[in-house]
Amino acid sequence: MADYKAAEAEVKALVERENCGPILIRLAWHDSGAFDAKLGKGGANGSIIHKAELAHGGNAGLSLAVELLAPIKEKYGAISWADLIQMGSAVAVETMGGPHIDLKYGRKDAGPEDVPIEGRLPSAHGPFQKADGPAPADVSEKKDDPAAHIRRVFHRMGLEDRDIVALSGAHTVGRVHKSRSGAAPKDSSTYTADGPGKTKGGMPWVPEWLKFDNSYFRYLKEVVAEGKAADPELVTLPTDAALMNDAAFKPIAMSYADDQALFFKEYAASHKKLSELGAVFA
Repeated sequence: MADYKAAEAEVKALVERENCGPILIRLAWHDSGAFDAKLGKGGANGSIIHKAELAHGGNAGLSLAVELLAPIKEKYGAISWADLIQMGSAVAVETMGGPHIDLKYGRKDAGPEDVPIEGRLPSAHGPFQKADGPAPADVSEKKDDPAAHIRRVFHRMGLEDRDIVALSGAHTVGRVHKSRSGAAPKDSSTYTADGPGKTKGGMPWVPEWLKFDNSYFRYLKEVVAEGKAADPELVTLPTDAALMNDAAFKPIAMSYADDQALFFKEYAASHKKLSELGAVFA
């Protein structure tokens, strides 16, 4: 029988030892985020461990996350990759100070033949496409509508506006790397060059990028909604600013900036939903 509690303890120790929580969250998101609700394909099925999917442009750097989890997978072979990837993300959130996420286990792993097409993940910096437009592979995207772009991507997964804003709050941890997403204006910051973490470089969204709290929303409120000067050592992407510029997103984002407990409650619910997209449970 799979020993999930023991594996969770080892993931927690890994996050504390390697400061790798952000990349474990990104791995799980990218595994889940390729889900297409209409087609019933993709999702939290572990397909991201296969070379063909790791080679997608949006997954640059995620081979490191797979390597970090590999010894735990070898030790707890009865746990599927799909479960371990989602475990890594949920444990990382809680270990870094965020809410407990009530994960459901028992996911079956997808084979290499189930790798989704490239282009289903959101683009942080554009070009962007209208919400009602075709898939990125079929048409050039509209360049000035990040809110419509993220709606198209999340709604394709079957998620709603409130999920979009809540899940975006995970940007309170981690950094953007030019060598991975290409979205960072530069690949160094005073918050990362000599700070904690095993990988140098990149630009974080907030100064304490290994602490899961609501500081992402508080910073967006100050800089985007209130017009205060931005910190040049931090990054705010168009899809981040959209949370304060879009009429429907803004009230949700403002409520999270003002109430961390509310953010934690709704983030945990949206994270759980994300972690089950497309999963086939034994």
